[in-house]
Amino acid sequence: MRVCVVLPTYNEAGTIEEVIERVLAASDQAHILVVDDNSPDGTGALADRIAATDERVAVLHRPGKGGLGPAYLAGFRHALAQRFDAMIEMDSDLSHDPADVARLIDAAATADLVIGSRYVPGGGTRNWSRARELLSRGGNLYARTLLRFPLSDATAGFRIYRRAVLEQIPLDEIHSEGYSFQIEMAWRAWTLGFGLAEIPIVFTERREGTSKMSKSIVFEAVGAVARWARQRRRPPARPHPRSVVTG
Repeated sequence: MRVCVVLPTYNEAGTIEEVIERVLAASDQAHILVVDDNSPDGTGALADRIAATDERVAVLHRPGKGGLGPAYLAGFRHALAQRFDAMIEMDSDLSHDPADVARLIDAAATADLVIGSRYVPGGGTRNWSRARELLSRGGNLYARTLLRFPLSDATAGFRIYRRAVLEQIPLDEIHSEGYSFQIEMAWRAWTLGFGLAEIPIVFTERREGTSKMSKSIVFEAVGAVARWARQRRRPPARPHPRSVVTG
């Protein structure tokens, strides 16, 4: 399986080199696509220098800061065009342990979308405030209750999609960002009949730079989940014909 790890970046020069090195060391199957939003700190230029010396690394430059969801969508489209078998979402600030890339790839042998979850047994967070954890857990409870789908951590940004999932989700219809992007992608995969799974990971608060979290991202997610819930979509009785769970 050829896997593209999509790394959206905006001012991640302090960590991007280490993330790339550790991801490539974690799995021979992993290739990397850095999606840089014209970072003022030179992240994109640093990624270009790495890509020039390693054929497993590529860089996609965007003209400016355009949001997490659009960055991932641009990366997915590029990876699909390059015929990758699966795509991984991952933060570029070392909040996600690069060693877990191999575990996600292994788990994708039996599920179409695998989420690295903070809220299943064995998962957790490190260096978070109690308030932030309560906000995250509450957001996931809200999404799970309204959408009625079986995920403990639908807002998680460390996950792997098999190619079929991204080919069947109408990417042109996705306009969400932040938390709501992660929820929507998982919800659409589930309602199409693809198999979902969660594996435990530990999320560590970033050691450099500043968080991209904002109140607007939270409010967007609250409204979007309520809107999707009104559609009352449920998965079909049988798995999607292209699902890996059909055998």
